[in-house]
Amino acid sequence: MTTIKTRDGVEIYYKDWGSGQPIVFSHGWPLSSDDWDAQMLFFLNHGYRVIAHDRRGHGRSSQTGEGHDIDHYADDLAAVTSHLDLKKAIHVGHSTGGGEVVHYLARHGESRVAKAAILCAVPPLMVRTPANPNGLPKEVFDGFQIQLAANRSQFYRDVASGPFYGYNRPGAKSSEAVIQNWWRQGMTGGAKAHYDGIVAFSQTDFTEDLKKITVPVLVMHSEDDQIVPYVAAGPLSAKLLKKGTLKTYKGFPHGMPTTEAATINIDLLAFIKG
Repeated sequence: MTTIKTRDGVEIYYKDWGSGQPIVFSHGWPLSSDDWDAQMLFFLNHGYRVIAHDRRGHGRSSQTGEGHDIDHYADDLAAVTSHLDLKKAIHVGHSTGGGEVVHYLARHGESRVAKAAILCAVPPLMVRTPANPNGLPKEVFDGFQIQLAANRSQFYRDVASGPFYGYNRPGAKSSEAVIQNWWRQGMTGGAKAHYDGIVAFSQTDFTEDLKKITVPVLVMHSEDDQIVPYVAAGPLSAKLLKKGTLKTYKGFPHGMPTTEAATINIDLLAFIKG
């Protein structure tokens, strides 16, 4: 396997295919770089170099007990980009990966970056606070941790077969293969990383990070996202970014990079070429 070792001794697995301008993909919770298969193959066939890593504690990276926070996520991403000496990269992040990308840009600078895109991403802040009244109550995320600790396998099955892909919507046609692939990715990672990661993605405030970013950023979000509610995410992020562009979808699910790959890939390509 292709891995790098971080300063704190964690092995980060990554894929690096092709040549040309690099596109770096950051995955959502509790998945792995495999969740980008549809995008990796599409952009590889369009002449891009495609790179994706497994976040610490996820997929094939080390199941460390420590460092499951946005600072470490961003630092690990920086370690990968530095190791590969990437220039003029486009960073694409889905869900928690969107937060990872935003914090990476704000924390490590934009010298290696040309553009970014965040899809159904957690910024600016998921949890409800007096300043963020449209966020979700903290009890929702506490419940996620309780379910994970009680029966992680069943919890992941329920998320994938329900709200993540919108399979709980009336008339929705679910895909058992998609559900099983989500479950497989989740169960490959570590319970401690995923447990701590719930706090990381829900309680990190990315407001100041978004304000620092100067490269063009495409914010892609669906109004029917049941995981990261549209009203507390996409439109607010786009407004905080200096060069943010909001692309809204009507009936797509949170997992739209998988179920709506044909549309998402074309829209991403247009942004990258634009």
